[in-house]
Amino acid sequence: MLKVFRRIRHRGVKLHRLNMILMILAIVSSIAMIVVMGFTISINDESYDTTTKLAQWRSNAYNLQIASDYLTEKIRSFVTTGEKKYLDEYFNEAKVTKRRDHAIEALEKDLPGTAAITSIKDAMNESVALMNDEYYAARLTVDAYDSNLSSYPVEIQKAKLTDADSKLPSSEKRELAITTVFGSKYQKDKETISSHMDKCLKDLSDYIDQQHDEISKKLRSQVFTEHFLTAFIIIYLLTIVFVTLRLLVSPLKNAVTLIRDEKDLPMKGAFEVRFLAKTYNLMHRTNMKNREKLTYEANHDELTGLYNRRGYDFLLENVDLETCALIIIDLDRFKQINDSYGHDTGDKILKEVATEVFGSFRAQDYICRIGGDELAVIMVHSDPTMEPLLRKKVELMNATLAALNEKDESLPPISISVGVAFGDKDITVETLFKHADEALYSVKEKGRSGVAFYKNNHSSSHSPHSQK
Repeated sequence: MLKVFRRIRHRGVKLHRLNMILMILAIVSSIAMIVVMGFTISINDESYDTTTKLAQWRSNAYNLQIASDYLTEKIRSFVTTGEKKYLDEYFNEAKVTKRRDHAIEALEKDLPGTAAITSIKDAMNESVALMNDEYYAARLTVDAYDSNLSSYPVEIQKAKLTDADSKLPSSEKRELAITTVFGSKYQKDKETISSHMDKCLKDLSDYIDQQHDEISKKLRSQVFTEHFLTAFIIIYLLTIVFVTLRLLVSPLKNAVTLIRDEKDLPMKGAFEVRFLAKTYNLMHRTNMKNREKLTYEANHDELTGLYNRRGYDFLLENVDLETCALIIIDLDRFKQINDSYGHDTGDKILKEVATEVFGSFRAQDYICRIGGDELAVIMVHSDPTMEPLLRKKVELMNATLAALNEKDESLPPISISVGVAFGDKDITVETLFKHADEALYSVKEKGRSGVAFYKNNHSSSHSPHSQK
């Protein structure tokens, strides 16, 4: 493992492999988040279902109590009034509607074997047992009113009165029937049913609380997992940003600056970036060697030591015209100087001007002598924002050249006129030279000793010093 890390540190991480790893992590984390969110939704649905069922379970439990109370109400109404309709309603509930039975069936379906089922079944058993007393009271009532027994349900017909009760007069039978369904024993049995129902409801609440506790534990676990995955994804995204900046963006941004300065690129960043840097460095060094192969005699001016016309043509054909500026420099009234002071003085002045121009520009710029009294500067990595700088350079050069006359009275006054044109997209060498020459011409027309910049077929010039 240590060997692998050393190799990665030396050669860099391969972007396609890193991208594959990051893609796999993104897919895995996304799937994990989707799965966890699905579980969270299911737990939420489970909680909702449990809460909904609780209401339904309580409603079912209450139905048994309601049905039991309904039966009590109807039997009491029958024994009090003797009207058969109440007994019919009683048996309709017991045999047709059967709310008690349906309530138990519904609860047993959802909660088999729970304490709540046991309690509600106990309540049902008590209610069924109580019905025997209700049948007895109904039979007493039927006999008391001398009604036709065969017209009543079989449960009433089968209810046999004791010998003592059968011999009672009608009034006492009615009284005994009323006592049976209103008496303390009956009321106690009803309370027993109610106590079983209360216990059933409590058991339901306890069961629901238990379910809610389990759901809460699951939900807390899911929330923790979601938070963990969210934190992981945030860290993952930040890691992608950091890795992209460290392995790709930063090395490329640094490379732009170094390429502008024509320097070698450092072997930093991803494997692919390092490969490009290595390839560029090789090409750059080869280019530098090829540049050096231009022999001094073949490509440099013997008098000034600057590039000659051949070197100028070669350089201008091989630079990036879009990002460079062509500066043409002309010595003012040079022919008059040669005629008046001689060629030796003219050569001396040329050397002074060449030295001053060479010292005024950057090492990566190319200074050329392209004619007898005409120099050219190919200023690489330049744009119109450098206008103020070039104006200042020309001003300082003219000031220095003017001071030569004060130091050496044998020299005539010296000044230069300068035309500048900046390259742009798809420009040709001929067009660039033409623009710079037009800018130079505008300086000559305005009195020389200044600088002008070509702009949209018009030259913006620096106010030249008049030549007397």
